[in-house]
This record gives sequence, structure tokens and C-alpha cells, in this order.
Amino acid sequence: MTSFLVLLVAILHQSAQGFLIHQTKWDNLRATWGMNPLNPYNYASMPRTEHDAKSAGFVMKSGCNARSHFVGKRYWKDHDPSVMLLYDVNGFIAGIQIGIAKDLKTGSGEKFPFQKQINSPFVDDGDLYLITAYFTNPATICTSGRSQSDFNTHGTGEHLYIQNGTNPTHVITVPTHESGVAATRWTKGKCFPSMGIHYWYNLRANMPCNEFFPVFLLYNQGELNAFGWAMQTNIAGTQRLEHPPQSSYAKFMETVPTCLYQQGTLTTLHIYMTTHYELDLC
Repeated sequence: MTSFLVLLVAILHQSAQGFLIHQTKWDNLRATWGMNPLNPYNYASMPRTEHDAKSAGFVMKSGCNARSHFVGKRYWKDHDPSVMLLYDVNGFIAGIQIGIAKDLKTGSGEKFPFQKQINSPFVDDGDLYLITAYFTNPATICTSGRSQSDFNTHGTGEHLYIQNGTNPTHVITVPTHESGVAATRWTKGKCFPSMGIHYWYNLRANMPCNEFFPVFLLYNQGELNAFGWAMQTNIAGTQRLEHPPQSSYAKFMETVPTCLYQQGTLTTLHIYMTTHYELDLC
């Protein structure tokens, strides 16, 4: 049995190498990692056009004409803020958000002070705090947008931008190739098959948790093809989110900040930009 598993992993690894070498675009958008392939929430494919979003039961929460601290036509399903999709003025996928309720309580009964995070990407939006990632240039999302030809060529997008302030132009541009990470403050973590090689922002063992950046990157065969959110509290009420146990932290981080073990249950969400997540073997 052990020999069979070794052979299977080797075959998948070779398949992943061949697939990623020939892959030229982000051809999907999926959310939620999970062990059970029969769970409809695990690796669920998200609609990449406004038309498909409406067909899938997503409804508009705000439009491009809304005065806001982010850009794009925002859609959500069943009033669930854990996955909110952003479309450009032409209806093509442009980004993704997560919203955390302001009245969320921590295990001690206190409100979680998202607004006190240093260099925080959390943005105040009514009754929610938002984190936003864009797959295309934020400056064009509500102006020219993308054409059908652009979408056919590049798929979900060409670059990943993490909004890091109240203005959509304040973004962290993520290196598309792993080789570009060395010149940044992203810290290499560990490989986890079905996810990729993790990178965390400026991670240190003795860091205070208000400096913990709630975004991680995932590279496979040297290419960025997934990322995710990581919140220092337990966000319940939706099956889309993940809750890794403390015993798993060292599987994703080379150095685990000591303070994370004092935060109780974390909440994460993996977001994939390609179809074949099963080939994400690092």
C-alpha cells in the first residue's frame, strides 16, 4: 500500500509539472479547501461573469456607481459575506472579498479589534470589515473594464492585488512568479499538497498579533495560482470557511508566531484561480 501511494504521488507530481508548464492563464475561481470531495462547498467553482453569478443565485449588493472604499459590482449569495465577488463594468470577474461582522465576538466575549491591526487591509464598510483582492488593475474595473477578448485570453486575471488601505489604488501587488518574492517581505512557509507553498507577510515568532497580515500566498511549480485569508478568530455561520486546528499551524508556517496559539480557533479560506486544484503539489 505504501509503495502504491508513493507511486501515485509521483505520477500526480509529474502530471502537475506538465500541466503547469503548459498552463497560460488562471482558468477558474474556486473557494474553500476541504478533505471531503463530496462536500459541495469544497473547491466550489465561483461564477466568473455577472451573468453566471445571477444564474447561480448571487444578487448585487452594490454597483460600480456606489461611493465606496473599493471598486467593482459586488455580488453575494444568501447574504453570506464570507465570499463576495466583484465584477467590472462589463460584467467580468475582477476581484473577491470577505466581510467580517463588526459585532463578531471573540471567545472571551470581546469584539475582535480588526481596526487596530497595523497596516491593516481591513476596511470599514457599514456593519462589516472587508478584505479585498483584485485580479485586474483596480483603476480600470469601473471605467473601461475588460473585453470578452481579454477574458478569453487571460481568464480570471493576470495579477493579484491586495487592497491595503481605504483607497482602491492602495494595493500590494503580489509577485506572479515565486522568484520575485525574494525582493519582498513575504516569508516562505511550508508546502502542503492540494494547496501549495505558503508565503506569509513578515512572519516572526515573537511578533505581536496585531501585526499579523491576514493574507497568505500559494505557489505551485514557481507560479502563483492560489491565495487565501487567515483571521485570528472563529467566524462561524457559513460552510464556506475553514477552521484549522492549532496542531496544523506548523504545517503551513516555517515559524509560527507564538501569539497565534493564544487566539483560539483561526478562520481561513483558500481561493484557487485554476481548475485542477488536485495538482497543486508545490
